[in-house]
Formats: sequence, structure tokens, C-alpha cells
Amino acid sequence: MSKIILTGDRPTGRLHVGHYVGSLRRRVELQNSGEFDKIFIMIADAQALTDNADNPEKIRQNVIEVALDYLSVGLDPAKSNLFIQSQISELTELSFFYMNLVTVSRLQRNPTVKAEIQMRNFEASIPVGFFTYPISQASDITAFKATTVPVGEDQLPMLEQTKEIVRKFNSVYGETLVEPEILLPENAACLRLPGTDGKAKMSKSLGNCIYLSDTEEDVRTKVMSMYTDPDHIKITDPGKIEGNTVFTYLDAFSKPEHFAEFLPEYNNLDELKEHYQRGGLGDVKVKKFLNNVLQDELAPIRARRAEFEKDIPEVYNILKKGSDVAREAAAETLAEVKRAMKINYFEDRALIEEQSKKYQR
Repeated sequence: MSKIILTGDRPTGRLHVGHYVGSLRRRVELQNSGEFDKIFIMIADAQALTDNADNPEKIRQNVIEVALDYLSVGLDPAKSNLFIQSQISELTELSFFYMNLVTVSRLQRNPTVKAEIQMRNFEASIPVGFFTYPISQASDITAFKATTVPVGEDQLPMLEQTKEIVRKFNSVYGETLVEPEILLPENAACLRLPGTDGKAKMSKSLGNCIYLSDTEEDVRTKVMSMYTDPDHIKITDPGKIEGNTVFTYLDAFSKPEHFAEFLPEYNNLDELKEHYQRGGLGDVKVKKFLNNVLQDELAPIRARRAEFEKDIPEVYNILKKGSDVAREAAAETLAEVKRAMKINYFEDRALIEEQSKKYQR
């Protein structure tokens, strides 16, 4: 069986370093590994509209922002199909069929849906499209016969729902759909990078993000204002690592070569942490080191983005070509689903002949 990846992002704003360490960096590694036969990376604009229906221009404008972020981190259209969800009508049709396999109570129990509903204050009035987006996500994944879905840990309940839909469909209609496996970030610090203010989640709405497209000065300013240990007032005070955003970011981004280049008095991150914990190491010095680490990581991304920004029509052309490939793949799956469900009436010559004989007796 072919090894296929499906993953993507909602175009509700520019992508940030949380997206980068949580999934984008791994996608590039997987793309370049040569282990996968096909890679589909989706800009999930239709899903984004489920809670932004009154502001379609926001989604429209951010599609290109996400595409530029994809290309700037190193996703290669020669190796990965970058496409726009709304341009693949087959996904909507698959969702329609899958809705019959899921109960309202099951959707209500989905932890991710419950958390997202609460975060958006939808308790009193939940848009149907938003409520059923786990079904839409199952459609996205199964349409491309994805065997691997690289996502963050918060998406585990969504993937489990997809697996349930696959199993139910195959048990009713016969083996047709492929059951996917989730691929989590290997670095624990990358599972959910906190915001610069120390809050549990980096969020555009909270204004606590470092964006991939931020300027060098933007990054420096945000790093120097980062949340650390509030009790680490004097340099001589022992400092805490747990819950200290700066060290969480260093866990996610720093490499041994960064110490040799930017902080040679330490051999590795463990030594830096140990010094901070016993006292005698100031927050400013650690933040300056983190800034150097992030600038080293983001500089080539900025440079690639600047090149792609020079030819925006070509970026749209890349998305169109990717969408054409995605539509063809999804159409094949939809045809198989219809055959399994026995609703491919006009293709089923045996059915037509059977009915013809029935009424000619």
C-alpha cells in the first residue's frame, strides 16, 4: 500500500513558530525523506469559514499568507501537492455521506470540539458547519487515502473520530477507506509551544505569537519581553525552568552548534539550565541567546519568503496545480465510495440490465 501524507492549516492568519515546530518543520523533513509516495498539504479555507462565515475576506486574504509560509519553510511543490480545500468539491460530497455514520452525541463528546466551542463562546449557538468539522476532517483525510497525518496532540480526538468513521464505513459497505495513523512531534517541547506571555497556547487572537514572517526586529522585541520566572528577580536568585517560556523555546529550537556559535561558555542546554537553576544567570543573557537561536532558524525562511513575494501570480499557479492533482485523487476515492454504497447507478451496467429484465418479464 502507498504511503501518503495529508495535513494542513486553517488560513485565519499568518503561521507562527508554534506551527513551525509543531508540524511545518516535520513536514519538510518528511517531504525530503523519500519515504512517502504522495504528500498532500491543504489550506483549509472551507473549515476556517465554519467559524468565520461573516468575514470571508479574512480567509481570502490569508490563503496567500499561508501559502507563502508553506513555501518559505521549504515545502516544495515538486514534492508536495499544496492545495486549497474549497476547490475540491468531492470533499463536501464525502462529508455528506459520512454524516450518516456519526451521531450528534458522539460529536458532542469530542474533546477538541468541546474545547473549541468553549473558546469561541459558541455554547448557546453553534454553527452546524463548525459542530460537524470532525466529519469534514475525516473526509479530507480519507479522500486522499492518507496513511499518515502529522498533527499536534490536540488533534488526537479528531483523528480517533476519523478512524471510527473509517471502521464504520468499511464494516457497512466493505473495505474501501484507509485508516490513518497520527504522527506527533518527536520533541515534547514542540507538542504545544506556549505563547510569549507564558499562556498555554500560542494564539493569534491573544497577540502572543512570533510569526514566521516577522522581521528581525519584531522577533528580538518579542523575545526580550518573554515571560520567564516571576520569582527570578535578581541574577543571584535561583531560577525555575518549569513554566519558563524562554527555556521551553530553547528546548524546541536550540541545537548544539548554537552554543558553540552564540554562547561558547556552555557546552549544551543542560549546562545552561543548571546554571540558571542554581542562580547567577540573568534572564537577559538567556533571552539574547534565544534571540540568536531564533534568528538563525528564521533568517533563511525570511529570505525564501521575500523571493516568493516577488511573483504572487506564480504562487497562485502552484496552488491551482496542486488543487488539480488533489481533485483528481479525491474524485477516485469518491467513485470508490459510491460503488461501495451502491449509488453509482449510471455506471452499474449489471443493475440496469437486472432492472431491464425485471420489467420485461
